[in-house]
Amino acid sequence: MKLGARIFKTGLAIVLALYVAQFCQLEQPVFAAVAAAFAVQPSIHRSFQVIIEQLQANFIGAILAIIFALTLGTEPFVVGVVAIITIAIILKLKLEENVISLAVVTIIIIMESPAEQFATFAFNRFLLILIGIFSAFLVNLLFLPPRYETKLFQQITEHTEQTLQWIMLLIKRDADAKSLRKDIIRLSDKMIKIDNYYLFFKDERNDFFQNRYSKARKVVLFRQMIVALKKAQQLLLSLERRKNEFNELPEEIRKLIISHLDILTNYHHLILLRYGGKVKDEATKETVEEIHHGKKKLFDSFMELYEKKIVSQDEWYYLFPLISHIVEYEEQLEHLDQLVNNFFRFHTEENKVELVQEE
Repeated sequence: MKLGARIFKTGLAIVLALYVAQFCQLEQPVFAAVAAAFAVQPSIHRSFQVIIEQLQANFIGAILAIIFALTLGTEPFVVGVVAIITIAIILKLKLEENVISLAVVTIIIIMESPAEQFATFAFNRFLLILIGIFSAFLVNLLFLPPRYETKLFQQITEHTEQTLQWIMLLIKRDADAKSLRKDIIRLSDKMIKIDNYYLFFKDERNDFFQNRYSKARKVVLFRQMIVALKKAQQLLLSLERRKNEFNELPEEIRKLIISHLDILTNYHHLILLRYGGKVKDEATKETVEEIHHGKKKLFDSFMELYEKKIVSQDEWYYLFPLISHIVEYEEQLEHLDQLVNNFFRFHTEENKVELVQEE
């Protein structure tokens, strides 16, 4: 089991909150630790973004808890009503949904204060919540900053390799159908994780002014990497659905498709290797011309199937989306290659790609 940075940050935030609460001589510092555990965020940018909303949500919860406790008491039913009203207000104000949990914790902690000297105890407990929030914010800001560029690129590379392997296995009739179906579901789930990493990386890009323009270019680059990967995934799905019709195509055009996809998958690998610093040179002019020639030849051969009625009209229409996916995949790869070339052309010195290998 891997212990990620967020786990360590949560532990550090809890320790800091406990020490600060004890230093301030506040009773029951455990409440500060609970708040710190809820308040830890996955990125620096998100910490800045969420802390204001956390304070707003907790202020709403605290005010309602005090008002209801002083007027209606602290019966469990009243606590539940306050929680419902607070959640409704938070949603109405369109605050982040993940601040709801901490706001509810604030309500419970305050409304469980002793009846005697309620206002004093409620204020102290609200102060403990604030200590927990700010402790988590400081830890997010100062300790173990996440490397989302590294994680994102590694996830994209691994996902791309697996997708392209399945494409080649499928068109060469070497794929196990049961394993392929399971892996398609797994790869779809993994795509959600990649999208989340991209959002975190995108959020982080403007936290500091150093290397601002290259970071903006990287955001565009990674977005295109994901677009190209999704096109490859769509191509895999299309091939899986039409594998029987594909296998029944005339041998000449089937070999043409296999050859063209072999070139495209190698092209995709080359682009990622170049961005990762494992390949120096960009794709040669001959490679690009071979890809363009292969697309034209593939399209002409496919049209010939229809014109000479080598396959039925229904079969031709059914296979048309497959050819469309191949063409779209090629176009996205060409765009990605252009972006990578431009990145290295304009950021040769001030911005080198630094991808630290994860343990």
